[in-house]
Amino acid sequence: MKILVCISHVPDTTSKINFIDNNTKFDTNGVQFIIGPYDDYALARAVELKESSGATITVINVGLVDTEPTIRKALAIGADDAIRVNAEPTDSFFVASQIAEQAKAGGYDLILMGRESIDYNSGAVHGIVGELLGVPSISPVMKLDIEGNTAKLAREIEGGKEYMEVSLPFVAGCQEPIAEWKIPNMRGIMSARTKPLKVVEPSTVDSGVKLQKFELPPAKGSVKMIPADNVQELVNLLKNEAKVL
Repeated sequence: MKILVCISHVPDTTSKINFIDNNTKFDTNGVQFIIGPYDDYALARAVELKESSGATITVINVGLVDTEPTIRKALAIGADDAIRVNAEPTDSFFVASQIAEQAKAGGYDLILMGRESIDYNSGAVHGIVGELLGVPSISPVMKLDIEGNTAKLAREIEGGKEYMEVSLPFVAGCQEPIAEWKIPNMRGIMSARTKPLKVVEPSTVDSGVKLQKFELPPAKGSVKMIPADNVQELVNLLKNEAKVL
């Protein structure tokens, strides 16, 4: 079984976010980048499938050369080789188109990725990849088992869980608790240095999306403390100042 795992290169959740060039560009100065947390779950499940069934794992990232340390970490965790599409990941359609192009060429049985990235949080790439490839796309997948050419899944829906079966190939957007995160050991880190990392140029895509600017969320306002016995003042503030009543 050939597995393609799509990984994003995103700021650590503790990073302080700023923008430059008149709020049209993300400021990367001093920012630590990591594999997208949901992509980490997808990669961890792929490694488990590799260990149990002898699957091979290719990781793919759409990004410039600065993403290669993140890709090497994925190789250290257990992927066999990697593809970097040499392009700025401008929007979901562009990224999905590049992934689909490489997936077609590679003939993968299973395509895994996080349910969403933690920078743009669009949650759209897996669905677009499935549509472009003409295969099912299912998200968010919380459990995944493979039996022959059939996958048995559990996914989260409003009010509960849904259990289903789907034939390979398909695309899955993963989330916890599909697998436990894996930390690369020293052997994995050393072997990752020599594992193949193929760089390909992007295909031409007209996504129709144009970035205008970024905006930070408004700063939190001050907190007013109201004595517990002054209910009338609390009601007055909620009604006339907060305007939630």
